Amino acid sequence: QVQLVESGGGSVQAGGSLRLSCRASTYTYSRYCFGWFRQAPGKEREGVAYIHGGGGSAVYPDSVKGRFTLSQDKSKNTLYLQINNLKPEDTAMYYCAAMGPTYAGACSRARPTKYNYWGQGTQVTVSS
Repeated sequence: QVQLVESGGGSVQAGGSLRLSCRASTYTYSRYCFGWFRQAPGKEREGVAYIHGGGGSAVYPDSVKGRFTLSQDKSKNTLYLQINNLKPEDTAMYYCAAMGPTYAGACSRARPTKYNYWGQGTQVTVSS
C-alpha cells in the first residue's frame, strides 16, 4: 500500500515557476515507480515525469523536457517536480502516482492505468 499526498500547486503567470511535492507513505519506497501525470479538462491524462524510488535518472516526454525536473529525497519519501517557464498549456490537475513493486525500466513505459496508487491531485493554473 502506498499513500500519496501532493502539494505546491497554484496560480501563476506564464514564465513563472512552481515546485510540486509528493510525499509517499510506504515502507518500501525504493521498490516503486513514481510518476507525475497531468490532466486538463477534456483531455487524456498524460505522464510528464517518471522516476524509480530505488534511484536513477528521471525520464520525461519531449513535450516537457528542459522545463520539468523531477527529483526525490529518499530520506523523506518525497518527490519534487520543479516546473519552470510555465505556459498556459501547462494548466491542469497534476497527480502523483506509484506503481509496483516493479523494476526501474517499467516506470516510463507503463500507461497511466498501470499505476495503481494515486494522490488527490494539485491544480496548476497558468495565465497568459
